[in-house]
Amino acid sequence: MAGSTPPVTLCLWYNGDADEAASFYAATFDNSQLGAITRAPTDFPGGQAGAVLTVEFTLLGIPCIGLNGGPQFPHSEAFSFQVATDTQEDTDRLWNAIVGNGGAESACGWCKDKWGLSWQITPRALTAGMTDPDPAVRQKVFEAMMTMRKVDIAAIEAAKAG
Repeated sequence: MAGSTPPVTLCLWYNGDADEAASFYAATFDNSQLGAITRAPTDFPGGQAGAVLTVEFTLLGIPCIGLNGGPQFPHSEAFSFQVATDTQEDTDRLWNAIVGNGGAESACGWCKDKWGLSWQITPRALTAGMTDPDPAVRQKVFEAMMTMRKVDIAAIEAAKAG
């Protein structure tokens, strides 16, 4: 993210492993990359000279900074990234990467990465079904989604078809 500072940057708090998280995100998500790493110039309370303080990265085109702030403020479900997918292959790849790297499954397309950040891996087919003009279709799609952990596009399409 060299050059001008973007008008909005997400600052995500980590407990000493912001560089590991940023590297994982850059390797996993399209339009994502690592940027500058800022290290402590001297020793400081709770750390030593050379410790990673912040990591700039782009996640799905969104500028972010990972701040190694310590354990005081863990991530919660109150904030999540919702990632739209077009295929079951994309849905599976992202879900499996997050869960398989020390994360955890949840319900209805939600999962959590090993750093506690919540993700919604959301196929566009689910979004289309949930916004269908027919209330009966919306109900069927909703009921199908409520039985799932990772979203199954074929099951959503089957529910939509009736």
